[in-house]
Amino acid sequence: MRTRTSVILAALGAVVLALGIVYGTGQTGQTQQAAQGRRMFPDLVAKLADAQKVEIVHKGSTLALVRGRDSAADWGVAARDGYRTQAGKVHELLTRLTELRLDEPRTADPAMYARLGVEDPGKDAESTLLQVLDGKGGIIAAVIVGHPRPASRGGVDTLYVRRPGEAQSWLADGKLEITSEVQDWIDRDIVNIAPAKVASDVVTRGDVTLSFTRSGDKLALTAPADHPKLDDAKLDSVASALADLTLEDVRRAPAPGTPLGRAVMTTTDGLVLTADVSKDGLAIWTTFSVTGKDAAALDKKLKGWAYEIGSWKEQALVPTLADLKAAEPAPATPATPAPAVSAPALPMPTIPSQ
Repeated sequence: MRTRTSVILAALGAVVLALGIVYGTGQTGQTQQAAQGRRMFPDLVAKLADAQKVEIVHKGSTLALVRGRDSAADWGVAARDGYRTQAGKVHELLTRLTELRLDEPRTADPAMYARLGVEDPGKDAESTLLQVLDGKGGIIAAVIVGHPRPASRGGVDTLYVRRPGEAQSWLADGKLEITSEVQDWIDRDIVNIAPAKVASDVVTRGDVTLSFTRSGDKLALTAPADHPKLDDAKLDSVASALADLTLEDVRRAPAPGTPLGRAVMTTTDGLVLTADVSKDGLAIWTTFSVTGKDAAALDKKLKGWAYEIGSWKEQALVPTLADLKAAEPAPATPATPAPAVSAPALPMPTIPSQ
């Protein structure tokens, strides 16, 4: 009986020890109680006016987001020469960081950090380090972000966090959606000109010029006047070349590669967009300039940048006459005569023997 009691007590002791590791105390109970329920960064809102860079470190790589020069609200991706991020995305991240609230203390044992995803960042770590820096590189706020815990019905989102250099980890109320992939931050939208707004388009490729003019609800090739039958769907693609145009990549102009041609598209409200298209290996790149009525804002947005776009856009932006040509009808296949059907042989009558 005594042996059985000893085994039970030993098992209970192991459970308590394990709970102490996962929910353990790296700070005194008094210190934890003082921190519990408070914002993780109580003075951050006032300090964000000095923020000039956000660094996201994950799996050994660092993504840097930098504040724009023209507006304090603008942010760009450092790896793409400061090209703009998606509207409001950095602001949303910083706002959520200010709202992060410590809920419950968790482990202070480094051996247990990986269970919560709050180990020191490294190539093989699941954790993410988020840092907000001022113009001199000083740290305004820093947090190691661990595994999230989605809210149950009627609850709040929580996640595991730890301050760099501190042993104590926490379960915190809040949500931080962080990624270190450039494509997840960059604003991929370039321009959007609806096909119905295209009044004309002049495409020059080498020594050949194709002129398109709106005819009714479609663009028609008006020069050269003597041309083969064209594919209507391919003509439609010329009109929609700048509709919902998005980038694959971006860099400072000039565009890499070999120039292919130029398209000058005029809209029905007097906007003139000039696209210079180049090819670098299999990649299609284009630069833009904008003139005409109300052109200033769009020209400022596009000027000085080279955009990699989908390779299929080559035939829409700078098509050749061969690209637009309708397919030749398939030659008629001569009818194959049906095979002759022989009449079945009739059995010979049987003559009864005498």
